[in-house]
Amino acid sequence: MKKILFLLTILSGFFLISCKNQDVTPSSSLDQVFASMQASAARNAAVNDTVTKGKCKGKLTSIDVATLPTTITAYINANYAGAVIKFAGKDDKGQIIVGLSLNNVETGLLFDEKGVFKQKLERYQEGAKLTEVAINTLPANVNAYVTKNYAGYTIKRAGKDADGNLLVGLDNGTGHKVLKFDSAGNFKEELQVPPHEKGPGEHGGPNGPGYGH
Repeated sequence: MKKILFLLTILSGFFLISCKNQDVTPSSSLDQVFASMQASAARNAAVNDTVTKGKCKGKLTSIDVATLPTTITAYINANYAGAVIKFAGKDDKGQIIVGLSLNNVETGLLFDEKGVFKQKLERYQEGAKLTEVAINTLPANVNAYVTKNYAGYTIKRAGKDADGNLLVGLDNGTGHKVLKFDSAGNFKEELQVPPHEKGPGEHGGPNGPGYGH
């Protein structure tokens, strides 16, 4: 009887180890992929906003949020305390666009070259907010496109914006890519992944861990 119990203990231990080895994608890694997707969605929403196109001609260069002028961070601290900066970009005139997330509300702000607040973006929230969707519900042509064009990458997370577009987060073990498809699963573009927060424990306001890259 003791021998049987001993063998069962060994087999149970082996089973647990095997299960752990199959879990090759820690939740923190998945969170990082989704953070990349959110940052890409924020940048895409900022670039395509009507205010950006009118005031910045739609041309934005991503910048590290840690380099934002103190006038901007002071404004955010005063008016959006606790917000996480998802994206920051600068146009050719030096004007700066900042994308924030606070209490599940996405907000885009435009500042002049001196860091003085000018106005909110008009349609930013529609494109920046992502609702996560299950990977197994993605159209078959999404998986087919990734397999054909992104060898070595695996779909880790997926989300949908307010217009029904699908954003898919890919990972190859060393980096992330974010692809955009329409609601039917037709490829639209690969989105740029700007400097952004990196996952669990790195959230916070402009002066907290979520602020830097």
